[in-house]
Amino acid sequence: MNAILNAGKYLFAIPFAIFGLFHFMGAEDMKGLAFGSSILVYLTGAALIAATVSMLIGKLDKLATVLLSVFLLLMVFLVWLKGASGGDQTATSMLLKDLMLAGAAMMYAKYVAKDNAVIG
Repeated sequence: MNAILNAGKYLFAIPFAIFGLFHFMGAEDMKGLAFGSSILVYLTGAALIAATVSMLIGKLDKLATVLLSVFLLLMVFLVWLKGASGGDQTATSMLLKDLMLAGAAMMYAKYVAKDNAVIG
């Protein structure tokens, strides 16, 4: 059973790398969500990939998941909240997804992360 539960780390981390790749492949399409800046889209894509690598190798993983949760909460409030409050079902779904993932990233930082070098 523990072997199955240990897969949760990978099931949580790997989709963030895929989201990061999506940021690089679709920066022009996403820049509207990033205040019109494709540079911000590339930066967040790189951050998502870096967070994934950090979680997979276990180095600075606590810092990475705390920063990941901050990023996801910023997405909730700066990108999705306006559309969700206006009744947009897609924005509401994205808000709930990012809120859920932020909570999971916080739980990862508290219970799974091994490297307390920066955040004790």
